[in-house]
Amino acid sequence: MDTLRKIVPPANFATTEAKINSFAAAYGTILYFDDTTIVDNMASQFPLYAKNFPIWAQQANGMMQFAVWTALTDLGLGVNLQHYNPLIDDEVKKLTGVPKEWQLIAQMPFGHPTEPPKPIVKVPIEERVKVLQ
Repeated sequence: MDTLRKIVPPANFATTEAKINSFAAAYGTILYFDDTTIVDNMASQFPLYAKNFPIWAQQANGMMQFAVWTALTDLGLGVNLQHYNPLIDDEVKKLTGVPKEWQLIAQMPFGHPTEPPKPIVKVPIEERVKVLQ
């Protein structure tokens, strides 16, 4: 909250504060990190693909987030995904004691659902997915 208070204009802070307070009511929060040491090590072992390893790490992290989200939802929990990084990275690392090489990717508060999820307006599937035969 203190980190965001320094950045968000006072006129807009009430909305931010309410959102952060809603996360505080959660049962817990899962923090998702990538260990950049491992990613860099893999990149150095396979120079031809070196530029892809950070991309692949992000993709793997996203798949893990989806799997955990699905598992928590199956248990009847409410879940959301937040991205306050890199604004909060230093404070989170101090609080959790994770290595400096770990890159915060996302935060996933979970708890009792307070309301059903609101529908998300999306571009029609025919415009987003192309099937080639």
